[in-house]
Amino acid sequence: MTRSLQAASPAGTEQAKISLRNVSKQYVSRAGGLPTNAIERLSLDIREADFVCLIGPSGCGKSTILNLIAGFESATSGEVLLDGVPIKGPGPDRGVVFQDGALFPWLSVLDNVCYGPRRLGIARERYLAEAHDILDQVGLRSFVHHLPAELSGGMKQRLAIARALINRPPVLLMDEPFGALDPQTRVLMQEMLFKIWERDNRTVLFITHDVEEALFLGTRVVVMSSRPGRVLEDVRADLPRPRDFSLLMHPEFVKVKAQLFALVREQTIAATADSAGVE
Repeated sequence: MTRSLQAASPAGTEQAKISLRNVSKQYVSRAGGLPTNAIERLSLDIREADFVCLIGPSGCGKSTILNLIAGFESATSGEVLLDGVPIKGPGPDRGVVFQDGALFPWLSVLDNVCYGPRRLGIARERYLAEAHDILDQVGLRSFVHHLPAELSGGMKQRLAIARALINRPPVLLMDEPFGALDPQTRVLMQEMLFKIWERDNRTVLFITHDVEEALFLGTRVVVMSSRPGRVLEDVRADLPRPRDFSLLMHPEFVKVKAQLFALVREQTIAATADSAGVE
């Protein structure tokens, strides 16, 4: 299928910020069923300051890849590297934002943001001003003393992003962070996140089921195959900046969105047939 987006070029001599080399991940059934191969012999390089969006059918291994990079899980085989060094576990150099926010319900907005630096033993006077600044950036400065239960869904996700940013991680890992939001709030959150990425030049891996969201945010869109997951397409999203709501109506955006949607649909049908035992 012809692509309007250019294929992402290989890393060449430039060392990738994140590298997965021939990685496989198998999950063993605790109930005695057959093992599940989530991803198989997958290789992927993510350069510094890339904003890579992973899309694909349910069960294709998107979240598995994120968990391996976050250090929450270990590969069955292959290597997962950060700055050329094997990842052995979680660390403050990787901030993680989940779909549900994973906030501490008993802590205020400010204390949720300050939790990470406090756990790292950083002096309060060093991180408090920065916490207020980050909350201002995400539009929550007026809610510093509120509890998460007193916030809307979009505000909770802004808080989750602020909490990840306070440690200044060079890598930000995001697992469908806007999936539960209404369409209007979702677009506003996407615009906010893209502005933060442009300003800070962090390396971002963003998991989503939404082709439009991936194309709106990503410098690259990586399409995963049905399980066991592998990289099916890796394309560079050379679209106009700054990115705002008007991009959704750009002719090139509409054209490529349709192409990517068709590819994901094809893999979703394949995954459904496989689950049903259809040859």
